[in-house]
Amino acid sequence: MANTPYDLIVIGSGPGGYVCAIRAAQLGLKTALVEKDKTFGGTCSTSAAFPPRRCCMPPSSTSRRATHSQRWALRSVAPKLDLAAMMTFKDEGVDGNVKGVAFLLKKNKVDTFQGVGRIAASGKVEVKGAEGKAQMLDTKAIVIATGSDVARLPGISIDEKRVVSSTGALVLDKVPAKLLVIGAGVIGLELGSVWRRLGAEVLVVEFSIAFCPAWTTRCADNSSACSRSRASRSSCRPRWRPSTRRATGSRPRSSPRPAAQPN
Repeated sequence: MANTPYDLIVIGSGPGGYVCAIRAAQLGLKTALVEKDKTFGGTCSTSAAFPPRRCCMPPSSTSRRATHSQRWALRSVAPKLDLAAMMTFKDEGVDGNVKGVAFLLKKNKVDTFQGVGRIAASGKVEVKGAEGKAQMLDTKAIVIATGSDVARLPGISIDEKRVVSSTGALVLDKVPAKLLVIGAGVIGLELGSVWRRLGAEVLVVEFSIAFCPAWTTRCADNSSACSRSRASRSSCRPRWRPSTRRATGSRPRSSPRPAAQPN
């Protein structure tokens, strides 16, 4: 299989990569996909978007509603959080999700390679496996869908215990009394919301002038207001303040809307 020429090789199996590979195969292209992790689906499926949104937010929201139900004249026994059970529920959801991605790749006859992909030359992709063994793949076209990584801060090491990334924030063994979230993007706000609902005191720090800086101004304002309504403190450091009008006096065009998130 290593010497088989491909029409397309996709590096990275996140929502952009595996969807691209499957669609290319459906259109008749001989397609291969390279992924460095043991499972397919990328960060969104394993530790960023899907786990907090679909597996952690529902139980945390239910716990919060039950805790504050007396405000609505409802008398009930205060709920007791079983964090280990919630994490098991999360792991089961992630496992089903990544297996579903693997099934779709196999169903659509996409060849998969586990290892770190590197573009060695024009039309050549080197894949180095976990054991250090490398193989060279020939292709007519390459799609780079490697996604993103955690931004590192100078002088601060991420030990996934006290200082955690978005991955480590999903495997904490207890609810922290206080939690500082650096970065008010989608992942930071979602994880902050989960732990705030479970009882942590959350402080969100963002360098830009608003939450979710990559979104439109209206969406960012809504995210900021929503976070404040959940009693998590926030701090934004303004860098600049954009003008609300052009030199001609007309209102600026709206920024492109973010892509819809998968359900």
